[in-house]
Amino acid sequence: MSFRRAVVRQSKFRHVFAQAWKAEHCLDDVRVTRVTWEAPLCVANPKFIALIVEAGGGGAFLVLPLNKSGRVDQNTPTVCGHAAPVLDVQWCPHDDNVIASASEDCTVKVWQIPDGGLKAPMTEAVVTLEAHSKRVGILAWHPTALNILLTAGCDNMLCIWDVGTGELVYQLSDAHPDLIYSVCWNREGSVVCTTCKDKALRVIDPRRGTVLKVREKAHEGTRPMRAVFLSDGKILTTGFSRMSERQLALWDTRDLSEPMAVQEMDTSNGVLLPFYDPDTSMVYLCGKGYDEVVTLRAEFGTVHMSIVHEAEKSIQSMESCRIL
Repeated sequence: MSFRRAVVRQSKFRHVFAQAWKAEHCLDDVRVTRVTWEAPLCVANPKFIALIVEAGGGGAFLVLPLNKSGRVDQNTPTVCGHAAPVLDVQWCPHDDNVIASASEDCTVKVWQIPDGGLKAPMTEAVVTLEAHSKRVGILAWHPTALNILLTAGCDNMLCIWDVGTGELVYQLSDAHPDLIYSVCWNREGSVVCTTCKDKALRVIDPRRGTVLKVREKAHEGTRPMRAVFLSDGKILTTGFSRMSERQLALWDTRDLSEPMAVQEMDTSNGVLLPFYDPDTSMVYLCGKGYDEVVTLRAEFGTVHMSIVHEAEKSIQSMESCRIL
């Protein structure tokens, strides 16, 4: 007589939940930018939180100590050296006082924030990077190499800079026929994955200037896609189906012919922005009208994607959660 033991999959994240911060721990009266651009409005590191804000006659962002809470005075000093709205800001992973900003003025600027935050408006950048002919909306610091920054603009061009010298190290201008939606380094910093308006997912070696892998129509929909590298080298993409359903897909970079897994989410126009935490292998998804925590699990040769918690949180809250 034989007995078959039932196999019950249990996730170690099954008890994960999100809790909204109390009002006294939140930031109030922040005049965030009204510029339409599918990107987070804030980024945080262990010292500061930076928020892109409205500015008359140029572009600006706030830099506040991470422990700051309550009302933000309208006279709070800003970083305000751009001639047009700021589209993206990213903290350097190797120096908590260094931040890069990208703008509609076609430039990228790198700033040195003093300990304790700003006491007066900052207008002079440490270095200004100029090579793009159209607005710049994507920044990605190299995960392991000091002072290496990747930028992508609406001129469909990728640039890699040494911000220590201001030198343009590599330039890739013919890999994308249309607008670049997202760029992400892998964990080692040897390749990047990109998504583009042509619906293709690409794996690129930027130093050699070559496209290693291409997956046409990674998602069938016409709305923007996003892609992030996971710690094991796989790629997670967010996009839309032909019927405008929001989707998640998991890809093996060795073979992009078919996704390892696809999950339909819901029907909405809001682009899903993925934030990956390599320490827990958790992905935070944020978008208009949709905030959930998703885990990826691979075992016995199969891949399982499960939504472990749904919470009403803003992109700003998720960015702070990812850091804290």
